[in-house]
Amino acid sequence: MVVKGLGLGWLVVVMLLSGCASNGPQLPGLADRVELSSVPFFRGNAHQSAPMVLASVLSMQGVNISPGLVETALDVEHPAGLAQSLPEAARGYGMVAYPLEPQLNALLAQVSAGYPVVVRYTEGSLVWSEPRYALLVGYDRYKERVLLRSGMQRRKVMSFSSFTSAWQDAGSWALLVQRPEQLPAKVDPQRWRSAAQALARSGQEPAATRAIKALEQR
Repeated sequence: MVVKGLGLGWLVVVMLLSGCASNGPQLPGLADRVELSSVPFFRGNAHQSAPMVLASVLSMQGVNISPGLVETALDVEHPAGLAQSLPEAARGYGMVAYPLEPQLNALLAQVSAGYPVVVRYTEGSLVWSEPRYALLVGYDRYKERVLLRSGMQRRKVMSFSSFTSAWQDAGSWALLVQRPEQLPAKVDPQRWRSAAQALARSGQEPAATRAIKALEQR
């Protein structure tokens, strides 16, 4: 079945939970299959793909942007600093950078709600590997796999176990980039308030005020 994703205008391909038993991980209350098929994709491996990923999620939020434009806001000269500069750059566009719990189910809950998740995972082999930033845009509980926008691949498929291992190897880092009025699924009020405060400190006080108001009016 195809449904609209929470007013974003992005098609979300979903098969709702059936009463049948599943061999996949327990995902109570979530769809069994989801693909956020219209999330924008910018191809590229430069700078661990961080500029491409940030441009994709900002474009989804309605910002007229490209990887080249956001690259100047990222600490591309120091790859270890990308995990800090990426949320800072998102705040520069008035977005709330909301960190997620280091659990696969927490990520899938957001995807099921229509929100792609920015993740960092280790890509490579025993001979060579490096961190890679990507967008988690889908999953299949029955086939136990996730779907990523990653590097040169619009639809990179990884098993739950392979993705979880690679994600944990890179620090289990995951982030939502949301409009101030756009609360995450199962929002943690304290974490949202902290993210709004960080937005205010970045000079985006009006956007931070809207984020707090959205929380209070939920």
